[in-house]
Amino acid sequence: MKINRIEAGDDQLLERLKSEGAGSPADVLLIVDAARLAQARDAGLFSPVQSTLLENRIPLVLRDPEGHWFGFSYRARVIVYNRMTVNPADVASYDLLGDPRNKGKVCTRSGSHPYNLSLVAAKLAHDGAAKTQSWANNVVANFARTPRGGDTDQIKAVAAGECGVALTNTYYYVRLLRSPKPEDREVVAKAGFVWPDQATHGTPLNIAGGGVLKNAPHRDNALRFLEYLASDDAQAYFANGNNEWPVVRSATGRNAELESLGTFKADPLPIATLGRNTPEAQKIVDRAGWK
Repeated sequence: MKINRIEAGDDQLLERLKSEGAGSPADVLLIVDAARLAQARDAGLFSPVQSTLLENRIPLVLRDPEGHWFGFSYRARVIVYNRMTVNPADVASYDLLGDPRNKGKVCTRSGSHPYNLSLVAAKLAHDGAAKTQSWANNVVANFARTPRGGDTDQIKAVAAGECGVALTNTYYYVRLLRSPKPEDREVVAKAGFVWPDQATHGTPLNIAGGGVLKNAPHRDNALRFLEYLASDDAQAYFANGNNEWPVVRSATGRNAELESLGTFKADPLPIATLGRNTPEAQKIVDRAGWK
């Protein structure tokens, strides 16, 4: 089966598919984060599929229960801290990011970025709107600087002492671990990380995933491609390429730096819940002034 691949930013791909409409030549959409997958589903871009293979190999919490999309690798959103100035016990949970002891220490990217919206969406599911709003307000009050940059920028700011603590997806940290550049290795030597909320419900996960598009000209082959991505070989290749964990339990990765992070207690919250909570999460970060 010949595959033609078009690469672009997730937001660009979504806008392109919307503009192409029924005339789109695309069969499959692969994007990252529950918030973007929910956006694609809500825009009517996906066509639900039934596949015993996908349902058996991919855990229910990592796929859409109605078959619109499936996760193919997963990551966690963790907390990084400056090893010299911050006690990891003081940042062992997301709640502690809003604690007075971390006043003037927190760096993040924009609150409206999907990675942070998904985190707020997870907080909503566990804590409810009022408590999550209070937490977001407190996190903003602890900012060391106005939110800017991406996750790698936050890690580097922590290492440089510009801030004491920040949020990042695990694969950004692993990229630095795998980098041959001495300056990147120096960053991770100065910036440690913790698995948040290990004493409660666990660290939230997110995914890279995809689904068959509503206007797919080759629907059968599109489903075959998704099923291939759930094979052990493809899982190892896919996950190793983006520094994430395979969703299929029998698949084994080949990423020593990723495995060096160790094991952790994962939040069992279904990824689809994050997508459903994203609109309310956006309202919370807006009210908090998390720009």
